[in-house]
Amino acid sequence: MTRKTDRGRAARNTGYFISLLILALLAGLPIAVWMDVSTLSQSSVKRQAEDMSSLITSIRSYYASNVVGRILAAHAAGSDIATVVTHDYANIPGAIPIPATLSLELGDVIRQQQANITYRFLSDLPFKRRAPHPLDAFETNALAALRADPKQTPTKINRSGFTNTFRLVTPVIMAEACVACHNAHPESPKTDWKVGDVRGIQEVIIKQPFAHTVFAFKYLLLYFLFMAGLGIGFIVFQQRQTALIQGVNRELESANEFLASISMKISRYLSPQVYKSIFSGQRDVVVQTERKRLTIFFSDIKDFTATTERLQPEALTQMLNEYLTEMSAIALKHGGTLDKFIGDAVLVFFGDPETNGAVEDAKACLRMAVDMQRRLGELKEKWRLDGTEEPFMVRMGINSGYCNVGNFGSSDRMDYTIIGAEANLAARLQSIAEGGKIVISYETYALVKDIVDATPLPPITMKGIHRQVVPYAVNGLLGADQNLRVLSEHFAGLDLHLDVAQLDPDERARVRAALAEAMAAIDAQAPSAS
Repeated sequence: MTRKTDRGRAARNTGYFISLLILALLAGLPIAVWMDVSTLSQSSVKRQAEDMSSLITSIRSYYASNVVGRILAAHAAGSDIATVVTHDYANIPGAIPIPATLSLELGDVIRQQQANITYRFLSDLPFKRRAPHPLDAFETNALAALRADPKQTPTKINRSGFTNTFRLVTPVIMAEACVACHNAHPESPKTDWKVGDVRGIQEVIIKQPFAHTVFAFKYLLLYFLFMAGLGIGFIVFQQRQTALIQGVNRELESANEFLASISMKISRYLSPQVYKSIFSGQRDVVVQTERKRLTIFFSDIKDFTATTERLQPEALTQMLNEYLTEMSAIALKHGGTLDKFIGDAVLVFFGDPETNGAVEDAKACLRMAVDMQRRLGELKEKWRLDGTEEPFMVRMGINSGYCNVGNFGSSDRMDYTIIGAEANLAARLQSIAEGGKIVISYETYALVKDIVDATPLPPITMKGIHRQVVPYAVNGLLGADQNLRVLSEHFAGLDLHLDVAQLDPDERARVRAALAEAMAAIDAQAPSAS
């Protein structure tokens, strides 16, 4: 039960983990799209800033070379055309701005036309009558870096909320016309400019909200929403299925527990071998028999009717149940199939549903009978101590031969048992045995003669068997060296089970002394000769 519960808990945990994994994957998709869109936006504003800076640089270069340069060249050649080139061109009729002024005013125009684009033309060396240009840390560092290496292109990108801000700085390099103008201008803070010097920087700042870019992926978003709905639906369906399966599993566990309980109860009514073969599917529960060579054991309690009159019903019931329990355990230990209890009688057979061969089946049956008599001797001592003066005396019979074995009865009620004259012969051999003795047939004796010491009895005849049957009274089992014997004698006044092979030298001395004392007691009670 605990193992099933652990498996159910593990299955539920696995289901929860899969659900969380799916949710995480679904949640990760918009994050991935958002990151891609952000990267795309950053790349876009970077290209836009680079293009804008390049455009303004080209405009300023063109203006410096083809406008300002040409006018200054004409003045130098002595032309009397009065065209003034100054930063203060707005206050002088006919004047034109210098390139730096043009760049500043282009920045104002761009800023007015494009609210998200800012163009700044900055220098830490402005003309004397100009307001100083405020430079932040990035611009100051960029200017210093460009003066060290004008080939650099410092950039910076910031993200604030859903807006990317990209800043790109390029150098303002002094051309030949700019050097001549600046070095001669009275308001120039520096008069030793050289061609290629970095006078300042131009900066393009572009702010671009990238949230609206997401909607450019409308089909992807629709697909995502569809997949999200599908995934959530799948999770809900899985949870419902999991709950349903868990409910079914609980019902199955309950049903299995009930069936296990019923199965355990049924097993008490069947031989363990039969129970195992039925529940493992090896044997069908149908009316079917087959003919097999078996060794059949039959026993009953001698003078059981008289014993029942001497004992109280409660004591008799307790003794009988203890006796049958012990005999059943011994039969199972030796591999016998316990057929049934017939009142005080016990029917056991060897050879079906499992067999080790006719010889080994017969030997196992004989050893079982000897063990039963030994255990009965122990039980008798216990029963006598409990107050029973004359405990059970059991007679046993063993026969080997062919019987019909299988399921007998109807489709509604059947019994797994054996039928045949050989089974009846085992019962007849038991009936002629003395109390506490074992009688076997010649067929069984022929199979076990190498392990048994037995005495032949007068032949008997039996209805249904046309031959004379020669019974053998078992005196005991032989040891491995054929000289040692296992003696077993059980009758009124004597319970003896002697296995010489099991005795060590000290125990043999004690047994010899006990037997000598017993013989002396018997001799003392012998009737005197008249």
